Amino acid sequence: MADAPPDGLVLSRIPTPIGVGLAITDAAGRLRAFDWEDHVPRMRRLLRLHYGPAAEPVEGAAPTAVAQVFEAYFAGALTALDTLTTATAGTPFQRQAWAALRRIPAGRTVSYGELATEIGRPKAVRAVGLANGANPIGVVVPCHRVIGADGGLTGYGGGIERKRWLLAHEAGCA
Repeated sequence: MADAPPDGLVLSRIPTPIGVGLAITDAAGRLRAFDWEDHVPRMRRLLRLHYGPAAEPVEGAAPTAVAQVFEAYFAGALTALDTLTTATAGTPFQRQAWAALRRIPAGRTVSYGELATEIGRPKAVRAVGLANGANPIGVVVPCHRVIGADGGLTGYGGGIERKRWLLAHEAGCA
């Protein structure tokens, strides 16, 4: 069952070196979603999944603090994303997986198996992958830092080229 939609959802466009990011914030300025302009259907699907059909953001400017954090991250201040206040719906398992994702330092990667072990569920590799794919706050909850067991790049909701760019950006700035 979806949570009630938060008050005052605002959809903002944030230019980045790898495309226009879409940030959804609530009335309190908390980041609720981040995706890419060319992935609007995915973002809307996740919003409906987490908050029901009434979750319709209005277009507007991002809170200054949110826009500045993304600008700083893409300029090389990789820990800037750690300062963002976020709020997500999702199941307790998903939230646990997303919290573990936020603990992966920039410039590092982990496998799905390592992430499952990190949350104390070493056999839940597939469930961790599904939670990763349902992450509504890409980049901030760094699902791009999860790779295959063989070290290869695996899928990323924003596209494999963005994943490759994000990993290279973080490796070069870490």
